[in-house]
Amino acid sequence: MTLLVSRILSKTLLKGEPSSFALELPPYRRPQIGKVLIRSIFDRTLFVLGRAVTVAAPAGLIIWLLANIQAGDMSLLAHCAAFLDPFGRLIGMDGVILMAFILGFPANEIVIPLIIMAYLANGSMVDMTNLDAMRELLVSNGWTWVTALCTMLFSLLHFPCATTCLTIRKETKSLKWTALSFLLPTAIGILVCFAVASAARLFGF
Repeated sequence: MTLLVSRILSKTLLKGEPSSFALELPPYRRPQIGKVLIRSIFDRTLFVLGRAVTVAAPAGLIIWLLANIQAGDMSLLAHCAAFLDPFGRLIGMDGVILMAFILGFPANEIVIPLIIMAYLANGSMVDMTNLDAMRELLVSNGWTWVTALCTMLFSLLHFPCATTCLTIRKETKSLKWTALSFLLPTAIGILVCFAVASAARLFGF
């Protein structure tokens, strides 16, 4: 898919744009342990953690509020999932899965815990290590092999996480390219999942 999209962009949106990749190698020197530690801690670890906290902390608060504030007999998270459910079903998933992907924008690793939390309706993320219990939970909430396949495909193709988007914004200094890097893979993921789900429905699955 990456090669196909690159080919299409080269023939359309990026036609005539020069592309190059330059890799500058630093001069070889004896490693200096102090400088290596300082650079790895301050230039890399703290920088990445700072960006993660910038987006993860507000997102964590939003997730907690959605899961714990009740409106009627359901949480706000359940209401949002119900609203997204028709579109989710159309592309082979459900509203809970789509809501988990949206709320997982700060860090894709929390998508599955969010799905489990929404299905269990307990207001907090759970680490489910028992595969049989996990299977029982997913199947009881309507998962089939089509649901699992579409979820995996969308996970591979959908928008990059918030930290990656911030990096793209910093490197390109362009909101246009940042938005394109978010919207293009998401649109491709939706189309691919719709095609797979439609084919499965056509063949009676």
